[in-house]
Amino acid sequence: MPNKKEGRSTRARRDLEVSPCTIVFLRTLLAFMVMMCCSRGCPAQEAAAGATPPASQETQTFRHEGKITNSIAFLLEQAAKDPELPGIEAKLGKAYFENRQFTESIQHLKKALQQSPGDLESTQIVALGYYAIGHFSEALPLLERLDGQLPKAEVDGKYLLGVCYLMTQRREDARRAFAKMFSVGPDSAMAYFMLGKMMVRQKMEEQAIGEIETALRLDSRLPMAHFLLGEIDLYKKNIEAAVADFQKELVINPSVWLVYWRLGDAYVKAEKYEEAEKALKKSVWLNESSTGPYILLGEIELKGGDAQLASQYLERALKLDPQNYYIHYFLGKAYRSLGRAAEANKHFEISRSLRMEKSKDELSTSQQPE
Repeated sequence: MPNKKEGRSTRARRDLEVSPCTIVFLRTLLAFMVMMCCSRGCPAQEAAAGATPPASQETQTFRHEGKITNSIAFLLEQAAKDPELPGIEAKLGKAYFENRQFTESIQHLKKALQQSPGDLESTQIVALGYYAIGHFSEALPLLERLDGQLPKAEVDGKYLLGVCYLMTQRREDARRAFAKMFSVGPDSAMAYFMLGKMMVRQKMEEQAIGEIETALRLDSRLPMAHFLLGEIDLYKKNIEAAVADFQKELVINPSVWLVYWRLGDAYVKAEKYEEAEKALKKSVWLNESSTGPYILLGEIELKGGDAQLASQYLERALKLDPQNYYIHYFLGKAYRSLGRAAEANKHFEISRSLRMEKSKDELSTSQQPE
């Protein structure tokens, strides 16, 4: 059975619980893969790199078929026969990178860079490899040298640089990097706010509070600053403080649906259901396309014994997000209360299936090779 407290804010706490590093890195990884696939068939680039190894054509065939593991095995065989084969270390490093074996990729690319220090692509991949395995201090000088030069991912490069500053305790540099990324003054209120937001993304909530408070001292009406403090309060289960911060945000931003939703969530956690319902309905009036408020309204009506109204809210949420297993679970509860046993069991089964699928996906992601 889904955890009720988790279900109330499954999506709402994502900013606090999920770092975007993986998303940004995968986007950059994809850009590199596209770049490398496109470059392999370019005779001019092969010529510029020096003599093409005899195995190059067969290696390309392996890769084009998506058989990266076979490609690696073939390259290792060639390297064993002739360790000095031109370009072999770079090719191995890039193949390992494509296979997300980042440690092995770094080892080979470092050898390649000893042979060819000016190899920009290998330098980029080494920087990304260090970042992927969490070696931020090693990635940082490479990213500084590259100055954000990543293929088709300039903004991502600046973001990765800022995160490396943050994770190596260079907070001032991180603030300046993010300020440059978002085109704001490095000592402005918004710069401190953006730094705080990025710190929250990296699960550094306690340190982020000071940066956000500095931002508010510089600009007491800075949009979304009180909201972010409220999110941190909710994450820390300080419900009263969260309510106070969300209410302060509404004084500044009375038309932002997201604030009403999170305020409603805070009231639900405080078991103040009447106040929660008012806030959540305002959220829906401002934005009818988000599932969060509908799920919470459905839960409130279930607690109040109105399964019919609860089912209406949850059916609306289901149309917006049919793959959400929490919605199926609570809709099953509503249908069961209405005596619609067959439909209830159907949604309970769908909920179990979706949850198992999500667990498998998360396990698969956690077991990706490094």
